[in-house]
Amino acid sequence: MMRVETAPHAIQTVTKSYIEMKSPTNTALDLIKNLPSVSVSTSDSSGMQGGSIQSRSLTDEDMALMLDGAPAASATYLAENIDSENLDSVSMMPGSSPIDLPATSAAAGTMYETSHDPSHKFGGMVDFSYGTNNMSREFIRLESGDIGKSGVRSFFSFSNTHARSWMGAGTNQRRHIDFGLRKDWNNGSFAKLFMSWNNEDFVIDRYPTAAQFMKYKHTGEGYGRKAGFDAVGNDYWRNNIDHWNQLFLTAPIHVVITRKLTFDFRPYYNWGQGWDGSAGSNATGNTTYYSGQPIAAGTPQTSYFQENGALDVGATAKLGYDIDRHNHFDIGYWYENQDYTQHFPTSVTKANGANPSPNDYRYQVFSDGSRSYPGNTTGYEVHSLFVQDTAKYFEDKLQINAGFKYVMSNVWYRTYPGNGHMGQNLTAPLPHLSVSYRFNQHHQIYVNAEGDFRQPSASALANTSYTGTLPRNQYSIKEELGYRYNDKYVIVDLDLFNYNITNRLLSTYLGNNQSGVINAGNQTARGFDLMVASQPIYGFSPYVSFEYLNARMDSNIPASDMYGNLTNFRTKGTQAPMSPHVMANFGLTYTNKGFFANGTVHYTGPQSVSLAGDQRMPGYVTDTLSLGYHFKPFWRAQSPTFRLNFTNLTGSIVRTGVRGVGTNASTVRLMNGNLSGAGSSAAFYVQPRFSMTGTISTSF
Repeated sequence: MMRVETAPHAIQTVTKSYIEMKSPTNTALDLIKNLPSVSVSTSDSSGMQGGSIQSRSLTDEDMALMLDGAPAASATYLAENIDSENLDSVSMMPGSSPIDLPATSAAAGTMYETSHDPSHKFGGMVDFSYGTNNMSREFIRLESGDIGKSGVRSFFSFSNTHARSWMGAGTNQRRHIDFGLRKDWNNGSFAKLFMSWNNEDFVIDRYPTAAQFMKYKHTGEGYGRKAGFDAVGNDYWRNNIDHWNQLFLTAPIHVVITRKLTFDFRPYYNWGQGWDGSAGSNATGNTTYYSGQPIAAGTPQTSYFQENGALDVGATAKLGYDIDRHNHFDIGYWYENQDYTQHFPTSVTKANGANPSPNDYRYQVFSDGSRSYPGNTTGYEVHSLFVQDTAKYFEDKLQINAGFKYVMSNVWYRTYPGNGHMGQNLTAPLPHLSVSYRFNQHHQIYVNAEGDFRQPSASALANTSYTGTLPRNQYSIKEELGYRYNDKYVIVDLDLFNYNITNRLLSTYLGNNQSGVINAGNQTARGFDLMVASQPIYGFSPYVSFEYLNARMDSNIPASDMYGNLTNFRTKGTQAPMSPHVMANFGLTYTNKGFFANGTVHYTGPQSVSLAGDQRMPGYVTDTLSLGYHFKPFWRAQSPTFRLNFTNLTGSIVRTGVRGVGTNASTVRLMNGNLSGAGSSAAFYVQPRFSMTGTISTSF
């Protein structure tokens, strides 16, 4: 659950041995739940969806989520990119981001996933899982081994997952392919390719209000989708399906040109397409089908969020040169283009209550001979230059890294059919400086300071109301002071941090799995992370982590009173939303011969979940348990293993995070003395009920 680190900044990593103890259905979010700097919320226990991350008063929207150096899907959809069996490690860098990182959101640092390197030997692995909510999952990976004397090796894997919704009715299906290829040269050069395809059909979750959650907790009455067709409410689960296809590709290349000169090129491509359906209003009698036949008044209709195309393509090029035996210099360029095109059509719901494809003309709704097809296109184009120098002295005990990155972006937002247009050019200067000194093999101290920013994502802008102006970039100045100690018995990692954030961007939940974004003033956050773990003692490896956080709003947030006058909430000096003062984790791992076990407990303290500070979420505890046994090889089964994974052992009914902050859950007194107008309350993630997954696996 913890490894010895030497980087000149905070980094927290879970390794392959820990990943292999957990359920194959886990996403990277599940794997980092017990790191000190994060509080993770997930919406299902079957690994088909992602969730959200809170880190040092910020969220995953402020974080660079990377896979092999390329931008991955957002935390909400993190399961789209890679299967857990093909993850070699997952690292959190909560206060920093490498200067050559292709990211427009690294204010909260970086979560970095590393994919499986193809094996040198022909073979593979297979596993099968079955668990709670009628979950079944099959996975197989085939390894080519070294292909002749070419130095090329590859793998191909496929997984299929099926499960019922844990809340309400409905079934979910996920099919996923991963492919990896690697070529090595004797001089240290290499080329790597990772590609994945993901296809999903899952029920769109409801995220309850505080009242809906309390009703579920005290009466057992859930808030999920209905099991049968309801022509009035039209809330049948088959009418609330997310259908999505995703293609992800990254192909990093490292070329050793001479003994002193290297070149790195990291292109990436991410393409998604699909739709979300939800209950629409019933027909009024003045619309027709494509054929011109009138649609009867009262006929149930389905409204869509249709993503015609979500494109993210880019590349980073970097030239490195060893100036002398002490200094290594890098200069590079990063380009990225994101383009999101979406529409919001309406179709007639099928007779059985299911939603049809919005592209099926037989169900499309027309008015006066034309189809209602409003939509928008949002995106940006980024150009960035960066330079850095890494100096090492005193037998590499002292390491100094200084760099500067300058980001220039052009953001656009166009609406259809009105052809409204918003756009802006943005720049962000991002200095980096880190100093690390290792006194000996046991002790290390480091200082890290950098500027990072968050640009509003294209997908969030697409869901934000057209106002004529776009949200501004969020900018953060961050400092860290750290100390590390390790010996043959114990590992200790202490990190003190301070953030100053301007133009804070907050996500707001709009329903139907979509979120918008707003500016919410300035903010300061400071605290510390502490991690302690022991090397195995008689097979036992305990782990403890703790975070203290003090995050405060530095400005009063604009608001309208009940008469429509513009004023402010009294937010200056109050606790920032989604910023619990305390988080703590405990873990214990045991291995003995073939037997292994791991148990974890996580605690997140109380926190504010509205801008006005009038709505709070109490602290909560979550837990997991893993048990398993490695059998001796037999026949072609080289590593036959059986394991059981349990989550929420106590069956706790708790809220673990918010899908989007509220403005004000009730009327509050504003700075002009008047009461506020109507606001919004938060929508919550709820910890899925107790679940168990059994898995049999082997390599061959």
